[in-house]
Amino acid sequence: MMIRIQTLLFACLLALVGQLACADEYDDARKVFTGAGESGAFFGKAYGYALFPTIGKGGMGIGGAYGKGRVYAGGKHIGNTSMTQVTYGLQLGGVAYSQIIFLQDKRALEQFTEGNFEFGAQATATAITASAGAQANTGGGTSAGASGGKNDATTASGGYRKGMAIFTVAKGGLMYEATLGGQKFKYEPL
Repeated sequence: MMIRIQTLLFACLLALVGQLACADEYDDARKVFTGAGESGAFFGKAYGYALFPTIGKGGMGIGGAYGKGRVYAGGKHIGNTSMTQVTYGLQLGGVAYSQIIFLQDKRALEQFTEGNFEFGAQATATAITASAGAQANTGGGTSAGASGGKNDATTASGGYRKGMAIFTVAKGGLMYEATLGGQKFKYEPL
């Protein structure tokens, strides 16, 4: 019974994410990251980036996350990507957030676009907050967030690690978690 409820919750979350993703949402997400302090500076220096306007995450014991995005090199859309994450541990609730992964150089872009790329559970993202605190990482941790003013977003310090810099901004929701899981990315060139 519990697994059926979790499956239904996750399916509803995925359907919501699918309906939210549209072309101008990419422009809106890019504007948020461009205007958010430190992450804005990466646009001029990065070789490329992967942008996910909305990633939905939810769970109750077993959880997951999913989002669709686009990959850019030199400011040009070169392909599409999707992110999936399965987590296990203490978790309850659901959140939606935007994520951007800056790719420092050609090697990092090639590594990300080889087909299937995966971040281990220890990879962390710098949380961009707007009127609410947030902690984000691919391995879980205690987090709660509700972003009310994305136009006032600021960035905590962050930088490249292994050729990649990851930033997230909370869009809404509330989730408590102490989980383990990594993000897996699938890439399809145009």
